[in-house]
Order: sequence, then structure tokens, then C-alpha cells
Amino acid sequence: MNETAGAVEVHEPSAKEVRLVIGASSAGTIFEWYDFFIYGTLFYIIGPTFFPSGNETLEILLVWATFAIGFGFRPVGAVLFGFLGDKLGRKYTFLVTVTLMGIATAGVGLVPSYASIGLAAPAIVILLRIIQGLALGGEYGGAAIYVAEHAPPEKRGFYTSFIQASVAGGFVLSIAVVLACRFLIPADAFEEWGWRIPFLLSIILLGISLWMRLMLSESPVFQAMKAAGETAHNPFVESFTYPGNKKRIFVALFGITGVLTTIWYTAFFSGMSFLRGPMHVEALTVELILFVAGLIAMGFYLIVGKWSDRVGRKKPIIIGAVLTLLLLFPAFWGLGSLANPGLAEAAKTTPITVEGTQCSTDPFAELFSREQTDCGKVLETLTSSGVPYDVKQGDTLRLLAGDAEIALDPAWLEDGKVRREGIHGALGEYGFDFSKQQPGMANIFGIIAILLGLGMLSALTYGSVAALLSEMFPPKIRYSSMSIPYHIGAGYLGGFLPLIAGVIVASTGNIYSGLWYTWIVVAFGVVVAWWGLPDGPPRDFSDEG
Repeated sequence: MNETAGAVEVHEPSAKEVRLVIGASSAGTIFEWYDFFIYGTLFYIIGPTFFPSGNETLEILLVWATFAIGFGFRPVGAVLFGFLGDKLGRKYTFLVTVTLMGIATAGVGLVPSYASIGLAAPAIVILLRIIQGLALGGEYGGAAIYVAEHAPPEKRGFYTSFIQASVAGGFVLSIAVVLACRFLIPADAFEEWGWRIPFLLSIILLGISLWMRLMLSESPVFQAMKAAGETAHNPFVESFTYPGNKKRIFVALFGITGVLTTIWYTAFFSGMSFLRGPMHVEALTVELILFVAGLIAMGFYLIVGKWSDRVGRKKPIIIGAVLTLLLLFPAFWGLGSLANPGLAEAAKTTPITVEGTQCSTDPFAELFSREQTDCGKVLETLTSSGVPYDVKQGDTLRLLAGDAEIALDPAWLEDGKVRREGIHGALGEYGFDFSKQQPGMANIFGIIAILLGLGMLSALTYGSVAALLSEMFPPKIRYSSMSIPYHIGAGYLGGFLPLIAGVIVASTGNIYSGLWYTWIVVAFGVVVAWWGLPDGPPRDFSDEG
């Protein structure tokens, strides 16, 4: 490890110490991402608990908006903790981040419901999500750099891929804990109070993380810089003034992070909400499917990381991004056909048409006290139910199933629940099945296979990224320089994906239209990555390349 100038003799970590570094850093990363993802995993309970509105679409959008708020503060955490990591060291900085994350996550499990304390409930949840976002902004960069700076150059991709797999591991752990709670707690009790247990478990995970990370020593690269007096004076400023760093940050933001993060959240979070929502698959079945797919997919990140040590970091990213552009829509079409084949078949044989004036939806109408049009109310119900439709201009509001007109009861337009039940009952006579779906085993295996395919696309664009970002930036400002673009990309392009995709779907009525957001971000990222990423075998940072 000769990344830093100065002839200072620094302790070279033994193989045993490197294994401890990888194990402790990866475990801490799993726990910290578990803390962040458990909120998204339980979105269907958090909505009515903290954001009750009587409108299922609005509740889910408000959950994803609060989910996005946490991501929105990740860049702030990246600046703050990146500064501390480059000034004070890698180890103690991410001890602070994991502590903040554990406390904030447990706090969500203690917040009373909206029914108990009113608007104070969502306000407290938002505050805790902000703290989570700040903490996570400092976590990834610290863990990734810490492992990278302990790894021999020829194994850097493989060693750091454990950090990448740990991000997926946090999601898998969140699913596993929810499944365990479901099996141990009656369904009604879980919906009422049992969902809080996964959040409170964060205190135990925090204790384990601190115990493991306190056993670690400081990064040898940082030790050498500190001993030689070469640490940055102001890492944030120097990240933008260091020669060539502006281009590197731009490439890291759009050509790396924008690609990997939108693919990851589309594969797992969009996949989860798609199956649970418009496809009406049983909650337990969805969680089991995602657990199996996510657990297997973790291995893909290790394979890609090791492969990148031979072929370079650019090739896997370009391959994964291009394949995503080709396969994204077919993958979700396949999920829809396998998860609820009756719904897809009914939509083909009996196309639904809505006629009327002002036929557009306003997803946030109730939130801002705006009046949703009658046609918009019908469209919102159809969209949230997974029913595709065509819109035609007309003087009178009409709902058509094929050539047959469905009489719209005036009561449907006054109450969302009544409207949903009425439309479901009427369309049920034409073969639309809105009951909770339990796909057959062949279909379940097909769904898992598609999710594994999406997981492989994620691994190709994500598996080597910790090594790549560490190699792109000079050691003395590495923590700040890689954390800033990573968390802007992951925070805004990825973290806002469920919300943006949800708004697109709610506005267009096409349950697949939200995928266009991912497609556009990845398409732009391919161009940037092709232009800006270095070709050839991996190499340490140098001012020349």
C-alpha cells in the first residue's frame, strides 16, 4: 500500500487483521443499512400509522416522500463526516455515524401514532429520518475507504465488494427480521404494535457494531498521511480545487452513482412495491420472494468485485448499464404476468376506458386541500389497483369495460374506500381479480429468477464501485471527494426514485411508466461512464490518470 507520499514506516496489516477489517466494516454496514431500509420495508404499515389520509396512493407517496427526505440529507452528512474523516481519521468517524443511525432508528419504533399525538407524529418521524440521512452520508464512504486502504491493490475490488454486498445485506436483514416477527407475532398484533420491534432491534445491532468497530485500528494510509503531516487542511474545499477533481466528481456522480443507485432501488424497492401494490400479491409471499432473491444476489457483488480486479472497473459497469436499458421494461412486464396473470389477461380481453372532462390525476390534491376531479378520482383508483386504461374526452364521466358501460354510483365519488370496493366489484364481473394473490410455485420461481436478473444488473454496476471510487481520488481528500458525489447521486437520483416513480405512475395511470425515470438516468450515465471512466486494469490514484 504505497498510496501516500512520505517515507514514514507504518504498520502493515496482517491477513488476520484484514479479515477483521472486512468483517467488522461489512457487519457495521449491514446493520446501518438495515436501520435505513427497515423504514422502506414496512412502508405499507408506516403510511396509515403516521400519514393517515384515507387515500392509499397518497399515504404511500407520503411514506416515500419521508423516505426521500432521509436521502436528501445524505449529501450534508457526506460533507460533514467526509471533513471529519479526512481530518480526524476513518475509524472514529464511522463510529459516530453508526451510533447516530442506531439511536435514530430505534426512535422511530418509539414514536406514537398519528391517532395518538396528531401532526407531532409525522414531524418526529421526519426529524429522525433526517438524522438517519446525516449518519448514512458518512457511513458508506468511511467503510469503503477503510477496507480499500487495507487491501492489496490486486485484491481491492474483491475485498471492497463485501461492503457492496453488505448494502444488499441490510435490505435482506430487514426482510428477515420482518419475516421472523410475522411468524412469532399474530397478524393483527403485528399490524398494531409488532412492527415496532424491527426498529427497536436497532439498539442491539448498534451494540454489536460498536463492539466490532472498536477493535479496529486506524487505516494505514491515513496513519501515514498524518505522520507525514499531509492531511488536508479543508477537505471539502480541496475536493473542488484539487487538479482534475471536478471532472472526477462529475463522473462519479452521473457515470457511477446515478447508474448504480437507480438500478438498485428499481430492482428491490420498486420490485417490492410493484408486487405488493398493483399486483396484489400476499405480503408474506412478497417478503419471502425478496428475501430469497436478495440473499442469493449478495453473492453476485463478490463475483463482480473479484472479476473487476482482472478486467478493470469500467467494463462491468458499462455492461450492466447497457443490459439494464435493454431488459428493464421486459423484466417488469414479466413480473406482472407472473404475479397476477388474471389481471393481465383481463386487461387484454376487456380493455378499460374512462371518458370525461378534466381526466387527469392530482396525487397530492388532498394534501394541499385541492379538489380532485371526479374523473381523477376514478383514474387514481384504477391506477392503484393495477388496471391499465385509456382516456377519451367526453362531456359525461363514463367508465367502460370493453363496450359495456359500468354505472358509477354517486357514493363512489364521495368516499375513496367505497369507490375502490365498488369499482373492484364491478370489474370483477369482467374477470379482473383484485383478491390477494398467491402465485403458484412455478410463477414464484419465475419471479425470483427475474429479480435475480435485476440483482445481477445491480451487481455489475455496483460490485466494484467502492474500489473504483477509492482509486479515483487522492488519499488526503478521499473521504470527502468520494462521499460527496456518491451521496448526492444515491440521495437524490436513487433515494427519490420511489417517490418520483410513484408520482409518474399516479399521474399517467400506467403502472410501468415510472420505469422511464430509471431508464433516462441510466442512459445518461452510460454516456458519462463511457467518456469519463478509465479503461484497462485497475490502478491506484495518480494525478496523470
